[in-house]
Amino acid sequence: MSIPEWIEGTRISVAIREGAFAYPIIGGIHLLAIALFGGMILATDLRLLGWALRRQPVSALIRDLRKWKWLGGVVVAVTGLLLAWAEPVRLYRNFAFWMKMIFFALVGVQAALFRRGVYRYPEKLDVALTPQARLAGALSLVLWTGLIVSGRFIAFDVSFEE
Repeated sequence: MSIPEWIEGTRISVAIREGAFAYPIIGGIHLLAIALFGGMILATDLRLLGWALRRQPVSALIRDLRKWKWLGGVVVAVTGLLLAWAEPVRLYRNFAFWMKMIFFALVGVQAALFRRGVYRYPEKLDVALTPQARLAGALSLVLWTGLIVSGRFIAFDVSFEE
């Protein structure tokens, strides 16, 4: 038995997948958390690009949104894992799911690459936005958009075995 098949046979997987309300409730919470988290990311990226919230210091914006990003990110991750746990065999074969995982990994790489120069010391950007900060904002926007769009395409079930 493969790992996805084993996971799909667990009690929690069956309960989420076959219960009347668990999957839609978890899915709804997942979408609401994406809206919260995505909104905070969008605000940060637009500020880093200099396209919005220009009167707000970058450091204050990043500091003020940090707890909301963490809250939204944790809820997105937990609900996303529960949704994936409910149907791992289908997801394992789903092209859009793997695209989403690639974008997720790239978002992590982007955050790590720009952590020191942009995100860790944002007060340096209060004086002037650097090209590095603008690049961080642009890449973040592109990668998160790709992640969300590919996540939406998971429902269309384009699999490798067609």
